[in-house]
Amino acid sequence: MRRFEELAFEQTPMGELTLRRRYDSAVDADVFEVKLGDEYLMSSLFTVAEEALSDLGLAAVAADREGLDVVVGGLGLGYTAVAALRDARVATMTVVDALPAVIAWHERRLLPVSSTLVQDARTRLVHTDFFALVRGAPGADARLPTPLDAILLDVDHSPTFTLDPSHADLYTVDGLRRLAAHLRPGGVFALWSDDQPEESFLATLRQVFTRVEGHTVAFDNPITGGTSRNGVYVAVRAG
Repeated sequence: MRRFEELAFEQTPMGELTLRRRYDSAVDADVFEVKLGDEYLMSSLFTVAEEALSDLGLAAVAADREGLDVVVGGLGLGYTAVAALRDARVATMTVVDALPAVIAWHERRLLPVSSTLVQDARTRLVHTDFFALVRGAPGADARLPTPLDAILLDVDHSPTFTLDPSHADLYTVDGLRRLAAHLRPGGVFALWSDDQPEESFLATLRQVFTRVEGHTVAFDNPITGGTSRNGVYVAVRAG
């Protein structure tokens, strides 16, 4: 049994992007990890909060609303997107990622959920900058369906710890208003964060959205032997 394998390597504008698989005896399973330079971006050991992003976000959409048009910002290992596809109300799901290498990983079926994701007729994978896309006016770019029922975002570590400085404007009142313009009345914006919900950002969201919730998502951490916690913000546009 091979205990470690580098599955893909790409030089990107943000640094060296690596996808690797290793066997972890603590969980007796293969673990898939993504690194950007020396920084760990994501691991298949920790997918609970990524899936909760979809579950909590779509649960906030009115239960009687059908034929949902959903955008996922950030493809990563694919767990947020696949969780969204489990909601039978989802009619279309556009997954946006700035790194073509990440899209290629799934198209090559390199990750555990890749086949489920790319074989679903509702899925469309788009290579572009999500943040630039939502700065534009609704309908200005055909790659972003408008209006949307839900936007699920998992790119930055948190609203105050972004992967790139150009992302920071989204987490302001003006940035959130631009994003909200892409949503239908009653549409939902949900955001994953490596940190638990912060009152300062909840207050910013409340200036734009009519209903705002911060969720703490706890999960077992086999590396530390304890419990880790992430955050999910859910904000609903006025109906």
